[in-house]
Amino acid sequence: MNKVKNKLILDNIKLYFEKKITKFGNSAKIDCPKKFIGKKAIVIIENDKS
Repeated sequence: MNKVKNKLILDNIKLYFEKKITKFGNSAKIDCPKKFIGKKAIVIIENDKS
């Protein structure tokens, strides 16, 4: 993964999707298909769109 001037270049991607982070008790969560249980995931938080 390389970051170049607000662009992200990713290799070897299996799936890309956008989800909203939701409240879960005292924490937060992102839902994901269960077929990916045990797989590594990278979460990227974008800046607020203004």
